[in-house]
Amino acid sequence: MVRKGMVVLAMAGLLGATVTAAEAGPSRHAVLQKELDGLVGPFPAALASVSRGGRTESLVAGSARLGGRVPVPVDGRVRAGSNTKTFTAVVVLQLVAEGKVALDAPIERYLPGLVPGGRAITVRQLLQHTSGLPNYTEYLGLEDFAKLRHRYFQPHDLLAAALAHPAKFAPGTKWEYSNTNYVLAGLLIERVTGRPVAEQITSRVIGKADLRNTYWPAVGDETIRGPHPQGYARAGDAVIDVTELDPSWGWAAGQLISTPGDLAKFARALLGGRLLPAPELAEMRKTVEAPLLPGWRYGLGVFSVPLSCGGVYWGHGGDIHGFETRGGATDDGRAVGLAVTALPGTFGDPDRAAQAVVSAVDTAFCR
Repeated sequence: MVRKGMVVLAMAGLLGATVTAAEAGPSRHAVLQKELDGLVGPFPAALASVSRGGRTESLVAGSARLGGRVPVPVDGRVRAGSNTKTFTAVVVLQLVAEGKVALDAPIERYLPGLVPGGRAITVRQLLQHTSGLPNYTEYLGLEDFAKLRHRYFQPHDLLAAALAHPAKFAPGTKWEYSNTNYVLAGLLIERVTGRPVAEQITSRVIGKADLRNTYWPAVGDETIRGPHPQGYARAGDAVIDVTELDPSWGWAAGQLISTPGDLAKFARALLGGRLLPAPELAEMRKTVEAPLLPGWRYGLGVFSVPLSCGGVYWGHGGDIHGFETRGGATDDGRAVGLAVTALPGTFGDPDRAAQAVVSAVDTAFCR
């Protein structure tokens, strides 16, 4: 999820085995480890997966739990937040390829009577955040998250929170990130397929990309299964452990659990053409300016982010209480997944912490 007023992003099959530091080359490993170690302080722990040339290296730093020196699980599971949007977009584009959805058709065709002005908002505009629909996360009271942490939200609760407010701008006239767009994309998937969006993402994306550590939490499941670090958030003047929470407020915009390695593997699978036919992948990569940082652009559920060493990577990233994730893949096969165990600003200056994560991802791609 993207938080208002901060520089936050959003970000195949890896066939190579995980390699040791010596095999990966000590100087490069040392650079990456130093970058990850530098994230400790602004965040309790950091985890990364870096792949290039058929090899994958996993690194960790910090402690899995505050108040002690608890080893961070290598490629541990985290809440993936808005990375979920790319998974949702992939399913919509698969339905486009199957002739069941038209990208430039109005959402009114698929969800009649649900969206005010729905005849003027296309499926493409939902996926690209150019619909003008208000962002429901601004109206749920998430600034006092401790009170909402264990509340279950139905998708239509999220939609109602957004649609009680006027549109921000006319469809197609500008770009502005809104989680509401992806709640509608999830409802579109369910209406067209007649099946739950969780099932569709699991069978059409997670299974096809062989993401063995990625899953959609079941209704009411507040835990993170398997090895994972704890996630932390600020509640007033205190920092609390929010590892267990109800992620239903994210739904098709942010509910998934994954690992840095799986997120990098997913990006590789996507760019490698394993999840979408070429025409739909090309549509996904048609971008508009996303004024978060210079050069950033947004396609259909995916960011294009410039690299200091030239070129771009394609990915998303996610922010959800307790965790922030970043990364993606390049056309030449490099892939990075990075996670930290708090949102920027939980410990210290938010902008400096957010920029440190962006810098670490760039280093992982470029060094």
